[in-house]
Amino acid sequence: MPINKDKVVTLHYTLLDSADGSELERSAEDAPLLYLHGAGNILPGLEAALEGKDVGEDVEVTLEAGDAYGERDDNLRQRLPAKHFKHAGKLKPGKVVRLQTEQGPRLVTVVKVGLKTVDVDANHPLAGRALRFQLSVKGIRDASAEEIAHRHVHGPGGHEH
Repeated sequence: MPINKDKVVTLHYTLLDSADGSELERSAEDAPLLYLHGAGNILPGLEAALEGKDVGEDVEVTLEAGDAYGERDDNLRQRLPAKHFKHAGKLKPGKVVRLQTEQGPRLVTVVKVGLKTVDVDANHPLAGRALRFQLSVKGIRDASAEEIAHRHVHGPGGHEH
């Protein structure tokens, strides 16, 4: 059963920095990634590379920054009043904090902590980097009508309602 629209795909992945080959992340052996193919749940370049693949196939794909998590945008660095971070506990550079914005919740990375202000970066932590993904297809099944309607995988390894 090849991967195509409305299939639930189970895979293991390793994410590498394309520039130096260093490992950035990998799925745990007992916790593969599950996603609904065609629902936009993973990067479009990964979904395209997996289209038509079958269980047991390995895929390696390199995505330039613009096709992965985007180019870095210096306009996404801001200095904010410290009062907006009272919920976040002790702040230090590198800590990722969820902020409520006019556009909804947003994850930001703390860059610098002052007495009355906090400098943050709202770029994705992997923005501006070309990334190499090593993917191994472990399972494929038809999605349920509910999964298709909700546009994500339900049950073990997926979303729980």
